[in-house]
Amino acid sequence: MDEIKKHIKILMDLGFESIFTEEGSAVMDIKDKEKLMSQINDQIQKCRNCDLYKSRTQAVLGEGNLNAKLMFIGEAPGGEEDKQGKPFVGRAGKLLTKLIEAAGYRREDFYIANICKCRPPGNRTPTPWEMEKCFPYLKKQIEIIDPKVLCLLGATAGRAFLNRNVAITKERGSIINWEGRTVYLTFHPAYVLRNPDAEIILFEDIRKAIQLAFQE
Repeated sequence: MDEIKKHIKILMDLGFESIFTEEGSAVMDIKDKEKLMSQINDQIQKCRNCDLYKSRTQAVLGEGNLNAKLMFIGEAPGGEEDKQGKPFVGRAGKLLTKLIEAAGYRREDFYIANICKCRPPGNRTPTPWEMEKCFPYLKKQIEIIDPKVLCLLGATAGRAFLNRNVAITKERGSIINWEGRTVYLTFHPAYVLRNPDAEIILFEDIRKAIQLAFQE
């Protein structure tokens, strides 16, 4: 009953006035999730809650398995993401995909998104204010997907969730409870591109996050 109430609240927050289900069917099936994600995408494409809309080509919702047990969350789209409308498709994204595959899984097994949906000019780090304005969209995505584990990629993503500065070189590997979900902190793949010796650490962290997501 609590799960049903939660899903109904999500639907109401996104503008649904009536909800019809067949007897015995789940309130939040995959078609419901697709519809809700499409609504969020419509919202972010029109969003002007901060100035990042002024320089974007398009907002980037995220992509992947809408029933994923694990979400990978970065800070914001880069240049390629802004062009293609997909998350983590540049050099950092290719590294993330490689490490997921090295762990024995496919990128498509998980959901990948960012804190901010629009690219900051010059790929700068998004400001706390920009993240605060965008975070409600991500929170709705998390509620819809309902993952067991959130793997936060980098200090900026960590700050958005924990509301404090995160020293990622010291705190990576930390496991934290956030609103009843497991949060796992690790490096952003872009950091590893600048520090190749950290690749094995990121790989082990990704593997650990996957294990946490699938363990009973």
